[in-house]
Amino acid sequence: MTQAGRHALVTGGASGIGLAIARSLGDAGWIVTIIGRNKEKLEAAAGAIKGAHFDVADVTNHESVQSAVTDATVTRGPVLLLVNNAGGVVSAPFQKTSLLAWRDMLDLNLMGAVHCLQAVLPEMKQCGWGRVVNIASTAGLTGYRYVSAYVAAKHALVGLTKSLALEYAKSGITINAVCPGYTDTQVIASAAEKISHATNRSEEEARATFTSVNPQGRLVSPQEVASAVLWLASETAGAVNGIALPIAGGEVS
Repeated sequence: MTQAGRHALVTGGASGIGLAIARSLGDAGWIVTIIGRNKEKLEAAAGAIKGAHFDVADVTNHESVQSAVTDATVTRGPVLLLVNNAGGVVSAPFQKTSLLAWRDMLDLNLMGAVHCLQAVLPEMKQCGWGRVVNIASTAGLTGYRYVSAYVAAKHALVGLTKSLALEYAKSGITINAVCPGYTDTQVIASAAEKISHATNRSEEEARATFTSVNPQGRLVSPQEVASAVLWLASETAGAVNGIALPIAGGEVS
């Protein structure tokens, strides 16, 4: 089986890391479906990606995901690669993190992946081949201050990855996680701008808040994350299963 013509589903594929992944998959010959909540952004992104389509869906809603996956499967064939990229972070000290924020973090970063996995794994198993790549974070491997709900959710996603990898190991399906460190996306740019305004530091100094964590002294590029996903989705990575692969310049191991 070659990658050309296989169907890949990327959640949160309209921007940042998800967009880089979807573009790389399209360039490699995959039929790509990106899903998210913003139709305009999805439409613009899909138009710029070779072989891409889109479906509007909220990954935190089980029925919404099922409907999108059904539509994508009927029109483009079974999903043989699922990239659970949709996610988000809320930053606050633990005592100021509301219960609603906790639920939101778990719904988006963990249950969103669960909903998508439940939707695609049965057909992957029937096909006898599949790849799942969960985009976790270095926050799934270590702790960070002021993002306890996010860290807990990403640790849970890594744990889910390892458990399901064992469950499906004899089904021709591999399930892995990629754990990027701080990545050069609009999220980081916006965070650096907020830090700059709040502390009267320059944006370059604010940016160093993130680059200093990486031993290489830089941000990870979205394309570096996409390249890791492309490898895990390949035939040559068929024996790689249940790993949480850091893309972080040596920050964690």
